[in-house]
Amino acid sequence: MPYLTNLQIVHAIKRVAQTAKQENLVDGEGRGTGRLLLCIKLMPSRVTSDWMAQQYRDGKRVKRKIGTYPTMTLAEAREIFSRDYAKVIEKGQSIKIAMDTRAGSVADLFAGYVLHLKEANKPSWSQIEYTLGKLAVLLGPKRPARDIEAEDIIAAIRPIYLRGKRSMADHVRSHVRSAYGWGLKSEHDYRSTSPRRFHLKGNPAATIPTEPKVVGTRWLNEDEFVRLFRWLECPDVPVHPPYTRAARVIMLTGQRVEEIARLHISQWDSAERIIDWSKTKNNRPHAIPVPALAAELLDEIVPNEFGWLFPSQFDPSHPVTAGTLYSFTWRQRERGVIPYASNRDLRRTWKTLAGKAGISKEIRDRIQNHALQDVSSKNYDRWTYMPEKRKAMDVWNAFVIDMFKQPPQSPMEPIDHESRPNMVQLIDFDEARSRLR
Repeated sequence: MPYLTNLQIVHAIKRVAQTAKQENLVDGEGRGTGRLLLCIKLMPSRVTSDWMAQQYRDGKRVKRKIGTYPTMTLAEAREIFSRDYAKVIEKGQSIKIAMDTRAGSVADLFAGYVLHLKEANKPSWSQIEYTLGKLAVLLGPKRPARDIEAEDIIAAIRPIYLRGKRSMADHVRSHVRSAYGWGLKSEHDYRSTSPRRFHLKGNPAATIPTEPKVVGTRWLNEDEFVRLFRWLECPDVPVHPPYTRAARVIMLTGQRVEEIARLHISQWDSAERIIDWSKTKNNRPHAIPVPALAAELLDEIVPNEFGWLFPSQFDPSHPVTAGTLYSFTWRQRERGVIPYASNRDLRRTWKTLAGKAGISKEIRDRIQNHALQDVSSKNYDRWTYMPEKRKAMDVWNAFVIDMFKQPPQSPMEPIDHESRPNMVQLIDFDEARSRLR
């Protein structure tokens, strides 16, 4: 059977438009029980022309759409059929499992990894998308991902490190390593519906050393806790009000910064004074009764039209990011008007002061949703511990009220910048996103 020509296709489309009879044009002889077809038929408003891969298997004819003419040209259809379907048909396999056999590019790998994070409801997916998007430009977005070597990644990360952004450089390295780790697994994941495979030979970021991790030990004593809380209630400089409220809720509940930042009205039960997350960082549901002080604060908040309790100042359709909550207090700590502490230190502060208030470590762990690794907790114990948590939060609430009644112990001490840990300046991701738009 002769091969198709573009002139034959044009004439066939005209005939179908006049006769309203469907035509199937075959390209070539179709050896190996498979062939490339162009199915032309009249629809109510137009004539459609679809490229199809056809296979005879187990006495039945099976078709799968490849593309649409003229968006996909005759030459492109032949190339895709030969590349992705011909070998599958020759092996006697079903064309239903055929896929794009080209090696995926750097942009394909990063986009697939970000989509994986998004489908898993990871709150950091947008920040990682932004970071990997910038890195893809440096590596070459159209380069095959398998051709990237460790030297390429090092050359892209080193300028960040030399600017003094050591933590950021390590985060970029971590994101690249995770993306390639996902790519290696997706190659053999029968559950994956990704149309692209990457044919990776290894993880080029696996041998790049990590930045030494500094384990935080900072926590606020009672006097520092009160000073910071009072400043957040009435800051001496303009601050977007949702940011100060979010920081106070973190101080009063001891929860993770990301989970408080993304708090939605649907997660807050005012009548029961309970915050309920269906999924958290450790992939488990989590619910806590909040102390009365936090309940009063949350009840005063009017959620925006999108339901966020702590919306971004620059994009109200999104909640504030953890990065922004870190950033907005940075200059205030530098001015010395508030105690030096990161928002993660506030979670450590709650853990410490709640222990001083008399709350057992087991209940503190459960309130802060720390993963319990013993067999009983992991596999058998399904009690919510809500009564115990509520009693503990009442104890904590009374402890905080008592702290507020105490007079200040000492004036604010100046910050020793030389002895303070070397911290990198954090990015306001909300502002960065708005600028990109």
